[in-house]
Amino acid sequence: MVFTARNAFSQVQRRAFSASAANAYKVTVLGAAGGIGQPLSLLLKLNTKVTDLALYDLRGAPGVAADVSHVPTDSVVRGYLPADGGLEAALKNTDVVVIPAGIPRKPGMTRDDLFNTNASIVRDLAKAVADYAPRAFVCIISNPVNSTVPIVSEVFKSKGTYDPKRLFGVTTLDVLRSSRFISQVIGTKPEDEPVPVVGGHSGVTIVPLLSQSNHPELSGELRDSLVHRIQFGGDEVVKAKDGAGSATLSMAQAAARFTNSLLTSLAGTPVTEPTYVDSPLFKSEGIEFFASKVTLGPHGAETIHPLGKINEYEEALIEAAKVDLKKNIAKGISFVEANP
Repeated sequence: MVFTARNAFSQVQRRAFSASAANAYKVTVLGAAGGIGQPLSLLLKLNTKVTDLALYDLRGAPGVAADVSHVPTDSVVRGYLPADGGLEAALKNTDVVVIPAGIPRKPGMTRDDLFNTNASIVRDLAKAVADYAPRAFVCIISNPVNSTVPIVSEVFKSKGTYDPKRLFGVTTLDVLRSSRFISQVIGTKPEDEPVPVVGGHSGVTIVPLLSQSNHPELSGELRDSLVHRIQFGGDEVVKAKDGAGSATLSMAQAAARFTNSLLTSLAGTPVTEPTYVDSPLFKSEGIEFFASKVTLGPHGAETIHPLGKINEYEEALIEAAKVDLKKNIAKGISFVEANP
């Protein structure tokens, strides 16, 4: 009886895999052996849209690949190291590249404190993506995202491969935190509490639009404390880990969700998610990148939505966010100009 059940389950799996073969995708994780990379690799292995999972890192990637390859889903997992053209092989024919590579935050550090180290890492990986996967969708996790996304865009421009519709800063964790934190305050389920989050992905640049949530009546000290927790939620994790890292598990889940949204849109079903992209919303003010709701489609960022109706409190938050964003973006661009 057990043997028959197992056979039946395998047949169901095979039928499902055959039905979805037309929507089979290769996803590459650059930095797969790190604190975010490992759980992200596991979550991507569980995604049935991912049929080819390429894991790359300076060390440890083959071990991570061997480990997650035992997860019983119909996808091939390969681990790559720098030697023998590993980076090129990992990127060849890939549909989506996810980049969590870099060092994590430690207590007392801001995301901007990571800049000097992570900027070089992201620049070099961006060059490889431009060379070996110029048409891939690229998802940036490496902090500070407000600056690293402009770094990637400048590298792509220098290589003649820049398509603004295909480059994304992953801000999904801010969205997930907003849903979770507001549900804790109200006493509801996180999945029932959508909250648009706009701006960027660091401190005051993170602007949750609570007026567009299910609870626009929130005000005063409760609203202020909720907004502050959303903006600086990462600090909770850094402090709790006491020098052992930053948000890795929750970030991996957020990245897996955004990657799934991209794959779903590639398969022909549009998905709308907040993400940090080359945006027209405040370009006239010298702010080239901004996070807002974006409808994803087969060609990437199909529609960048305006912020919609916001209140005076949120207008002030956005003005503060723009000040920092302008500096963060300029910092990324200047880095590539000085370190091509």
